[in-house]
Amino acid sequence: MHPPRHAAGDPMLFDDRLATVLRSGAAGEQAARTQFRQLLDLLGSMPAEATGPLVDAAYRRLGEIGENLAAAEQSRILREPGLRLRNPRLVGQLAQGEPQASAAAMATARLSEDEWNALIPELPMTARGFLRHRRDLPETAKQTLARLGVGDLVLPWPEPAPEEPEQPAPAPAAEAPASGIGALVKRIEAFRKEREGSWAAAVIAPRPPLQDSATPARTEPPRAFDFSTDAAGTIDWAEAPVAPLLVGLRLAARGSGVSGFCDAATELALRRRLPVRGGRADVPGAPLVAGTWSIDAAPYFEEQTGTFRGYRGRMRRPLPAEQASADGASGRMREVLHELRTPVNAIQGFAEIIQQQLFGPAPNAYRALAAAVGVDAARLLAGFDELDRLSRLATDALELSDESCNFLLVVERTLRRLEGVTRPRSARLRLLTSGESFAVRLGEEDSALLAWRLLASLAGALAPGETIELALRGSEAGIELEAELPAGLAAEEDLFSGSPQSRTPAISAGMFGSGFTFRLARAEAEAAGGALTVRDGKAILTLPHLTVAAPGHSHAEGNGSAAA
Repeated sequence: MHPPRHAAGDPMLFDDRLATVLRSGAAGEQAARTQFRQLLDLLGSMPAEATGPLVDAAYRRLGEIGENLAAAEQSRILREPGLRLRNPRLVGQLAQGEPQASAAAMATARLSEDEWNALIPELPMTARGFLRHRRDLPETAKQTLARLGVGDLVLPWPEPAPEEPEQPAPAPAAEAPASGIGALVKRIEAFRKEREGSWAAAVIAPRPPLQDSATPARTEPPRAFDFSTDAAGTIDWAEAPVAPLLVGLRLAARGSGVSGFCDAATELALRRRLPVRGGRADVPGAPLVAGTWSIDAAPYFEEQTGTFRGYRGRMRRPLPAEQASADGASGRMREVLHELRTPVNAIQGFAEIIQQQLFGPAPNAYRALAAAVGVDAARLLAGFDELDRLSRLATDALELSDESCNFLLVVERTLRRLEGVTRPRSARLRLLTSGESFAVRLGEEDSALLAWRLLASLAGALAPGETIELALRGSEAGIELEAELPAGLAAEEDLFSGSPQSRTPAISAGMFGSGFTFRLARAEAEAAGGALTVRDGKAILTLPHLTVAAPGHSHAEGNGSAAA
């Protein structure tokens, strides 16, 4: 008996194909492009009313790929011949993406008259603007766009003037063609009278006119204005004075090649759809909007479905006290670092030119000197990065990653890196572990930096033949790393002071000495919700535990693993 064959529109056939596509990975760029194309084809030809776990998973996967796939690549795929975009739900999701991809989706979508009329009011304003260029839209869809205030900014031709009594013909030299300057002036005047006071609201904002035509235009820069965004974080409405300059800008970075203009804390809140209080935005552009703004905004959702629709809020210029508090020493420090980086980058570039003989042969002695200069420049730039990181952590301008990480693996890997320094000197860092879970709420990269600063500073201070113990304990509350201080550090009155060291360490965790490095490690630990303290001749690092225990390594209490 033969198995039943699926019809072309059978939902089971779509489910089978979606399941096959979703099972395949999208790790690399080529795989992501392929899966993006497959999902577009399947979802685009699927009935609009199709639902189910696989369909929802396919839309989620499409959105995840879209966040990391360049907008130009999405646009190219969307404009490929043979792509079917007949699903209003898919077209609505694509319209929320990057402007370049949204424009391609609006150009290639093929919907029925009823589907267009239902979808257009739900589209972002930028997508409606792209849609107005379609010449094959049904007439009712064009009327819907017109009712929503979407139209071309084209100068209207003036209506013909009433006939006047014949006048003597002017001299031929004074005649001007109908399409000359006089006709252009009439067209501009007709356009001004028609659109005065309402063009900004009609073309840009999906709301009624924002000001009466009799209201004189504001000339002073606003101190505050209201705005709203779509689900992707792109401003789709703002008050009249600033609307032409801000609509279409994205508040937060999202995906590769996309940049926002908010601080890290605000971007994190926007990604998590949390309220924003006192956020900071450095807006580029015209003098009317350029500069620093303070943001207060709240997410809003559809009442019936709970779908996230975007943000509504207000931007205002910071008060002088707020500006001084926010920028202060941190801002001045960044300015100094910027001024220092410029000449150091130039020196490093010239050194590489000589060392690599890019402009012609150079004596070996000069190449050796250039290589040494390049190394020194790289060390200076790394030191500048450390200063910048500490200043941003001190003013909460930098947030560390809150992804999961097994801190035991990070410590063991760091100790293996340090063996090449400690073993020839018969020194040793001995690690003892207890507990079963060492997962922390800190990303892998940030955890590695923190562990390196602490352990490399300890290893660099070890005397030949000296051994210290590290005790790493994992519990439900978090992890605790307790390290004995080497004799050279135990004699220090303040481990976090910036006093110069009495001797050159065997390995350096930073160019500003162990005191600065410990201070930076303490700031990183505090930013992650933990602490770094010194008590009874020991440095104690604590980090909060992840809510879900990390799988893997389990160490019985008292059993130690020696390293370094």
